Amino acid sequence: MTASKLHQRDYRPESRGTLDGVRVLDLSRLFAGNVLTQMLGDFGAEVIKVEPTEGDTLRAWKTDGISTHWKIYARNKKSLCLDLRNPRASEIVKALVPSADMLIESFRPGVIEKMGLAPDALLEINPKLVIMRISGWGQDGPYSQRPGFGTVIEGISGFAAINGFADREPVLPPMYLADAIAGLYGASAAMIALREVEMNGGYGQVIDLPLLDPLFSILGPQSANYRLTGRVKPRTGSRSTNSAPRNAYRCKDGRYVSLSASIQKMAERLFRAIDRADLIDDPRFRTNADRVRNAEELDAIIGAFIAGRTQSENVAFFEAAEVTIGPIYDTSQILEDPHFIEREVIADYPDLDMRTLPMHHVVPRLRGTPGSVRTPAPRLGEHNRELLAQIGIDDADYADLVASGIVNGEA
Repeated sequence: MTASKLHQRDYRPESRGTLDGVRVLDLSRLFAGNVLTQMLGDFGAEVIKVEPTEGDTLRAWKTDGISTHWKIYARNKKSLCLDLRNPRASEIVKALVPSADMLIESFRPGVIEKMGLAPDALLEINPKLVIMRISGWGQDGPYSQRPGFGTVIEGISGFAAINGFADREPVLPPMYLADAIAGLYGASAAMIALREVEMNGGYGQVIDLPLLDPLFSILGPQSANYRLTGRVKPRTGSRSTNSAPRNAYRCKDGRYVSLSASIQKMAERLFRAIDRADLIDDPRFRTNADRVRNAEELDAIIGAFIAGRTQSENVAFFEAAEVTIGPIYDTSQILEDPHFIEREVIADYPDLDMRTLPMHHVVPRLRGTPGSVRTPAPRLGEHNRELLAQIGIDDADYADLVASGIVNGEA
């Protein structure tokens, strides 16, 4: 794969987004907060990443020595490195609060209070401040003081219990699912709260954002279904318990396709396409409910047909028959796919370490006021002097802060 196949894009520091003028103090760590503030930054907010002096933990997630996670999720941000264990650092944060619209934190409940940054105290300084408190379990409840990494949340939420195959262990997602969903919920919640301030003349408020609640909310009517039936949802692999056929099928070349025929006309179209129109009136497959009950037999029929063709042949065949199908891609295929490239779902940006860095473009796409990638992820402490000068810290004061270890003086 050559980088030239992706669209080459430049960073555009002059771009203005819809959130231009919104200032965000991001005291969060790791993933959920970084997803939240990356989205705000993409649409023009000034995001000040207040990092510990050793840097956000996300910087340590490296591939071949390069912090690719940080490069992507810290784009459009500024870096200020403070040792928040020191009271003088907390005073610096307080001095920045009057100019801020939002403050994001992800410490265990009670920690920012010990730092002297209790929400009530911050709201006294700036009554319009929106404060987002990210945690694993929430600010109260029996589990609030437990460590709250996404892995544990993905297990207790009910997600892992329905993910995977019936004869195997529950499967945790191979990525930061709980954090990512919480980050997206958090971005919308922050903007909802900000609208109350800006449009309705209201005041700032505290938003309690655990990783648990957002992930649980997307699992659908699991609780209602259990109440109705007394049965928990089984693990069915890639099959659906609501419609059939729906599965991942292995092709002749060892790759896979995903196929779904979840409405009656699509199922009938599929049966005709594989030259099995007889299945339309077969009592095992006549209705969706019949097909769900007999999904294993139906998958065997469809799987045998698909197994005789390569991935690309299957996609071409079923698309010609107007049956809903798609290839199951790995990353190497994504980077070559013309749709990803043409729509700039992914594009190349200049990078000091990698020459070009493939990144997802801004999501979602606003036609009139689109977001943009204005700046690369900051170096550690890159904006220390700029930001501290705004609250009256001159060169001599800055040197003293560095000497005291309160500010990381790398930049």
